[in-house]
Formats: sequence, C-alpha cells, structure tokens
Amino acid sequence: MLRDATGTYTPSVAGSETVRAFVPAPLPPTPPLDLNGARQTLLERATLAVGRLDSVSTLLPNPQLFLYAYVRREAVLSSQIEGTQSSLSDLLLFELDELPGVPFDDVVEVSNYIAALEHGMARLRQGFPLCNRLLREMHEHLMARGRGSDKAPGEFRRSQNWIGGTRPGNARFVPAPPQQVEPCMAALEGFIHGQGPADPTPVLLKAALAHVQFETIHPFLDGNGRLGRLLIAMLLHDGGLLAQPLLYLSLYFKQHRAVYYELLDRVRTHGDWEAWVDFFWKAWSKPPPVLCKPHSGWRRCSSKTSSAAKPSGAARRTPSACWVRFEAAPYVACVNCARTQA
Repeated sequence: MLRDATGTYTPSVAGSETVRAFVPAPLPPTPPLDLNGARQTLLERATLAVGRLDSVSTLLPNPQLFLYAYVRREAVLSSQIEGTQSSLSDLLLFELDELPGVPFDDVVEVSNYIAALEHGMARLRQGFPLCNRLLREMHEHLMARGRGSDKAPGEFRRSQNWIGGTRPGNARFVPAPPQQVEPCMAALEGFIHGQGPADPTPVLLKAALAHVQFETIHPFLDGNGRLGRLLIAMLLHDGGLLAQPLLYLSLYFKQHRAVYYELLDRVRTHGDWEAWVDFFWKAWSKPPPVLCKPHSGWRRCSSKTSSAAKPSGAARRTPSACWVRFEAAPYVACVNCARTQA
C-alpha cells in the first residue's frame, strides 16, 4: 500500500548549505498496515521461527558457549554492513589479546557492538525499561573506543547529519534537524511502550516499524545502523519472544544490502510499509545458519569447554578455549582456538 511520504520536509542548515531534512510522522502508520491473507501468514511463520530459535538455548549441552559465539557472529556481520573488514577470527584474536589481521579500529567496532548488546540485555534483565536513556547508554558503549569515539557517544546529535553523497547538498537522505531529534525519539519511545502488556501490536511488527523509524530519525552522529539493529534484539527480548539475543538478521541484511536500503527509502518516500515488513519477516522465515547442519563434534567439544563459554574475564582469554566458527559456511565447525583460523 502506498501512502505518499511518511513525514514532512523542513529546511535545515548543514555546514554552509540549507537542505530539506525529513521529519517522520509518529508511529503507527496511517492508514494501518494491511495484515490480511498472505501477510498474516508470513507474520505467523516468522513468529514460529523466532520461537524455535528461542528454544535452541534450552536444547544444547552448553548454551553459554553457543551464545558466546552466536552473539559475536551477529556483531561481525552487523558491523560489516557498515563497511568494517573484521572477521570472527579477527575478533576472537583481539579478545585473546593477540594481533588481528585487519585494522585495529575495525575489530574495536565489533567489540564495542558486543559490549553495547551485553549492557542493554543486562539492564533489561534488571527491570530497566527499554527507553531512550537505555539507547543512549548502549550508544555510549558502542562508540566508546575506536572510530566515532569523538562523535558525542551517548548523546543525541546537536548538528545536522546526512546519508550518502559527498556533502549535504547532494546527500541521498537528510534526517530530521537536530532540534527535532528529541521530539521524534520521544514519540518512538511512546510507540515502543504502547499500551504496556495489553498492547495489541505484535512484537515482530513493532520491531519492524521501530527499526525503520530509528534509522529515519538517525538520532546520533555515528553508529545509527548498528544501534538500530541492536534495537531489534532489545525489542524481541523485551517483548518476550527471545530470552537470549540469538539474532541473525544481519546476515540476511548483508546478503540483501541494496534491497534493505531501498526498502528503508521507499517507506520514507512512498509509505510502503508493507513491502518492508514482508522483507523483514521473510528474514526470520529463513532458518538460522547454525540450525542447518549441526557439527557432529559439537556435543563432545562443548562438554569439555564450559569455562570457555564465559563472555568476559580470564576464561575468554584462554588460548586453548574452543570456539564455534559460523562465518564461512552454514554449519557449526568446532576448532581448538582462534589461532588455528588466523
């Protein structure tokens, strides 16, 4: 369904140029999305797939080891969408205090992503609400070191940014002016909380809509793409669909990167929310790579490496610790340590 633009354009100054910045209308979309027929079936299949994924951690002999590797794989892929070159091997070598094979800042970005995710999940488990304050805290962890650490970590932007192009005047997209960021994010926070536990909006629909809205507002000077994908994990956990951050959307987004960005733009320009949610829910309908072909040595290896499953501390730095490699092929490959894959 086409709704024309899903917001308004307003003049904004970026550098020495005056540009047309886009201020999105508050969620939910008007008119409401068409969720009848095939689209409702797609939502039900996606919800079932998330439920199956959530059950994985209860079936494995060492769920912490699985989660340790799974989170790092998602962090690598999400960062690669933004152009970093770090691999899972590079990240694990970095965590072992060894030298990765790519620029240091690339690996730091991935490490920061994990720190932001772990902080957000810990806060939610403590009963802290999913709110703008939490997003700012997560952004502070996301941008704590490396590239972007000088771009106001943890603070909504106070200057105009833009996406694509060499300058604001030829940018592909100009987000909301800085004075509109706080009101836009307050409206997004209100949508996320909705009517509380009685909110009838399906969690997967809310996650799909909120992700686009966050990316459209682009509330920070840097790190918006990564934090926007982290927001999906937070919403699914907060909504009770995922007990653990077993997210695998970044692989799908990376494989369909051009379509991903095209659909985000199409929501803004044509109000085509249906095409976006179809794409988003189809991503969940794909089985996660780890479930495609379990490695025969998984149980043997994981049963011997419970200490290696810790995501922090001395155990993480043990060179002999086994880890699970997901990046090269859709199956679990157990190896002895990061050095063997360097």
